[in-house]
Amino acid sequence: MRTGISYTKYSKLKELLKLFNTRNATLKRTLASTTKTDDSISQEEEGSEFASDREKYRGHRPTSMFQKVLLTTGSALMSLYDPSRGDMIATLGDVTADSALKYIKQKMEGDSVGQQILLEQPVINTQTVSIDYLGSLPENTFGKEYWRFLSKHGFSPDARLPVHYVDDPELVYVMLRYRQCHDLFHTILGMKPNMLGEVAVKWVEAIQTGLPMCSLGAAFGALRLGPVHRQKYISTYLPWAIRNGRNGKMLMCVYFEKHWERDLQELRDELNLEPPPEIPYPS
Repeated sequence: MRTGISYTKYSKLKELLKLFNTRNATLKRTLASTTKTDDSISQEEEGSEFASDREKYRGHRPTSMFQKVLLTTGSALMSLYDPSRGDMIATLGDVTADSALKYIKQKMEGDSVGQQILLEQPVINTQTVSIDYLGSLPENTFGKEYWRFLSKHGFSPDARLPVHYVDDPELVYVMLRYRQCHDLFHTILGMKPNMLGEVAVKWVEAIQTGLPMCSLGAAFGALRLGPVHRQKYISTYLPWAIRNGRNGKMLMCVYFEKHWERDLQELRDELNLEPPPEIPYPS
């Protein structure tokens, strides 16, 4: 025979179950809070050493080896698909540059001007370079040609992205200097920022710096050339770029900011650079 339960006992049982559930939920929240606190304490106990291992300079984005592989693959594919994606090109440069940056730094340390650049760490932007002043310089000066390059194509030295994924703080400036000097390389070499000019500059950069991003751009950028530019590239621009990369002074060891008033061709001769195959901006 099934025995019934009185309403009074049922009510008391219901209250006990409610109290148990409330205490159980409170206990779970307490345990979760304790675990979270313990995790925070554990990280704090690791101290500043843990923090410095993760973020080594302002703007640094620490990545694991797996993340670096993903970033390398993704940014490389996107850069080849859309060369206008400066953010992807910058990311690719950062995550693949470690050994090449060490090589560049070593070369700069072995050059008196390179040493000065590393010591003073000049930056190139509109706060440090007067674009109006460059535009007022006489024709055929290096500064005037740089102004023309910027003006013709609507470029600004402020557009260069900061470094994020280089892990060694001592190499961050080397990467930034390369990035900020890229348009100056175009100017001294006399190359427009079209695909033909970019590929030619990338060959010079790849030979002189060993940066994987430059080698990738030099090798695969040529595949995007049209028939006319491809013929010029094979017959003239590629041999010219290889000679300049091998025989010219390492461009990372040139203190460009000190040469604004110099005659452009005189400066090229001093750096052992051949004139461009074509005048980029004829009168």
